[in-house]
Amino acid sequence: MSILNLSAYKFVTVEDGPGWRPLVIERCNALGLKGTILLAPEGINLFIAGPIPQVREFIDYMRTDALFGGRFADLQFKESLSAKQPFRRMLVKLKREIITMKKPTIRSEDGRAPSVDAPTLKTWLDRGHDHEGRPVVMLDTRNAFEIDVGTFDDALDYRITKFSEFPDVIEKNRADLEGKTVVSFCTGGIRCEKAAIHMKEVGIDHVYQLEGGILKYFEEVGGTHYNGECFVFDYRTALDPNLQPTATAQCFGCRAVVSESEASPFYKPGETCPACHPEAKVGAAA
Repeated sequence: MSILNLSAYKFVTVEDGPGWRPLVIERCNALGLKGTILLAPEGINLFIAGPIPQVREFIDYMRTDALFGGRFADLQFKESLSAKQPFRRMLVKLKREIITMKKPTIRSEDGRAPSVDAPTLKTWLDRGHDHEGRPVVMLDTRNAFEIDVGTFDDALDYRITKFSEFPDVIEKNRADLEGKTVVSFCTGGIRCEKAAIHMKEVGIDHVYQLEGGILKYFEEVGGTHYNGECFVFDYRTALDPNLQPTATAQCFGCRAVVSESEASPFYKPGETCPACHPEAKVGAAA
């Protein structure tokens, strides 16, 4: 377990992403890191991995280098270990949004969305209500195929296929949220923060994001009130509440998630699975 995996994001005004890009990728390559960093006017989103000493050096670079003018001094990283490098190359991309909702970019000067930390959320779920006595509803902001791998008990799941569908889905289902404390959650925090900000902007009261997402919840309190695994966007596919890779895999051909229990002759690692194999489709049609 010599590879340290990092994920982090921050909504903060970024004026010179194009100027930063070549310098950041040069530093990452010099450190032997691989992964993806997204830069947009609304902030940064990153997933990188590499040998532990070099990754620690990268953390220091992001927090202290004069290039960033202190913007990332408080950048919080979620960490996990793996036996091999989960990424194939190092990319630094310029984007319109660090997570696409197709809404105006978040203005960092307006502040973050209200948040609840993992231990507090666990207490709320243990009791069945929040600190003010309101019932708590967990709102999963991830895509349907991610949710199928695992989610919180009794979480709202609107079967979205991409995050840009979220505003319309919320407008159609506002009645589910009325009179309750709504806790939006996702893998690492970025989607649920943007979701919480959007819900506040459209007048939904008592909205929180789960600080650090599912992965931080696993790290701090384990899998209590959570059913299954957490999908991650790298070769590991899914992590259990101990943040260890599981037997769950993802089809290279169609990106469907395939569990060990679904093993079949149609599943060929790196090629096809029962959801996309031509012979499986013929059999289903018959």
